[in-house]
Amino acid sequence: MTPAFDATTDPALRSWVDVPAGSDFPIQNLPFGAFVRPGESSARLGVAIGDSILDLRIVARAGLLEAGLPEAETLLGATTLNALLARGKPAWRAVRSRLSTLLASGNRELHDAGIADQSFVSRPGARMALPIEVADYVDFYSSREHATNLGKILRPDTEPLLPNWRWIPIGYHGRASSVVISETPVVRPRGQLKAANAEAPVFAPTRMLDFELELAFVTGNGPALGSAISVERAPDHIFGVVLLNDWSARDIQGWEYQPLGPLLGKSFATSLAPWIVTLDALEPFRVDGPRQDPPPLDYLAIATPQNYDIGLAVELTPADTRGARTHTQTIARTNFRGMYWNMAQQLAHSSSNGSRVRAGDLYASGTISGSEPGTYGSMIELSWRGANPLALADGTTRAFIEDGDTITLRGSCDRAGAAHIGLGEVSGTILPANGA
Repeated sequence: MTPAFDATTDPALRSWVDVPAGSDFPIQNLPFGAFVRPGESSARLGVAIGDSILDLRIVARAGLLEAGLPEAETLLGATTLNALLARGKPAWRAVRSRLSTLLASGNRELHDAGIADQSFVSRPGARMALPIEVADYVDFYSSREHATNLGKILRPDTEPLLPNWRWIPIGYHGRASSVVISETPVVRPRGQLKAANAEAPVFAPTRMLDFELELAFVTGNGPALGSAISVERAPDHIFGVVLLNDWSARDIQGWEYQPLGPLLGKSFATSLAPWIVTLDALEPFRVDGPRQDPPPLDYLAIATPQNYDIGLAVELTPADTRGARTHTQTIARTNFRGMYWNMAQQLAHSSSNGSRVRAGDLYASGTISGSEPGTYGSMIELSWRGANPLALADGTTRAFIEDGDTITLRGSCDRAGAAHIGLGEVSGTILPANGA
C-alpha cells in the first residue's frame, strides 16, 4: 500500500509555532485534548503543537474557525469533545484543516486578530482533563499473540485459542465511570480471591495487579438503534485513537470471570492518555494487517488495509522506600500493526446487532502483544504469571505490579518520507488498598 498524504500530513509542512526536533506533536499531528488553565477550574479544548497547547475556545471566539464549522464557538467552547464528535467526519476534517492553515508557516491570522499570545499555554505545565465524556466503554481481546499466551498460561493442557476466537472480535462491556485521565493515582482494588487448593475465597486486596498496553478509538454518532455500521463505513465513524491502560486484577478476574466475564477485576480503573490522534493524522501509517484464517464472515471482510503501524512501549518506574522515583526502564516494546482484528472490524461487529454507537464511545483494542517475550503487553505474560519474575534495574523483581510502581505507556509512528507522529503517554501510580 502507498501511504496517502493530504495538505495536513505533508511532511514538508512547517509551523510558525516552535516545534522541537523529534516532538510527538508537529503540525502534521494536531491531536485534540482538554486542559485546565492555571487559576481556572473548568476544562477547555485544545490541540497540541510542539510544547504548546492552542486554546480552541479563544480561537473560536475570535471567529477564526467559522469557515470550517459555523457552530465553532459553541462546539469548541465546550469542556469535552462530545459535541464536536456528534457532528461527524466532515466537521472533524474541516476543523483540523482550518487549524493546520492557521498554524502553518507564514500565516498571520492569529497575530492580526491580536490573540496570538493568549491563545497558547505551555503543554508540560498544563493540567490535563478527560477529553471526552465517555458514553460507553468496550474492551476487546484482539491480539492473537496475547490470547494465545493467556491460553497457554491459564489452560496449559488445551488448545490456547478457543474455537470462536478466529471468527469473532471478542469483547466485554467495561465501566465508563472508572475511566480516568493519565496521572490519576490507581488504588489497589479489593475483591474475592480463591487459591486452587482453598475451599472458600477470601475478600482481600489483589495480589496480581497488572497493566494492559492498549490503544482505543473514539467514535462519533452511528445510525439509529436497530441499524448496523458496515465494515466499509466504520472508519467514517472513528474520530481517532488514544493510548489506554486497562488495569487488571488477575486473581479477582480469574475467580469471577466464568461464566459471564470480568467485572471487579477490570472495573476499578482504566487510564486514558490526554491526546486523541485523528485517523487523518495516522493515514500515512495505515498498513495491511495479519492474514486472517479462516476468512472472516462477509460482514467483517475488508477490502482495504485497516491496521496502523504504531510503535508502542511500556515503562515501569519503581518507588524506593523514600518515595523517590528511580530506575525507570522499558519492559516491553511492540507494534499495533500486528492486531488480528482491526478497528473497522471491531466497530462493525459491535453494531452488527443494531446496538447504538454514540459520540464519545470508547473502544479499546485489548492487550497488544507481539510474538517474543520482550513484546508482551501485560505483566502476566512478561512474568508468565509469576513463574519467571521480571528483573528490574534497581535489583528487585516483579511478578506483578507493586504499590508505588508507576506504569507509563507510550506510542509513536515513524516511516521514511513521513513526519514523526506521537501519541504522547498515559501513566498511573499504584496506591495501597484502602485500609491497608
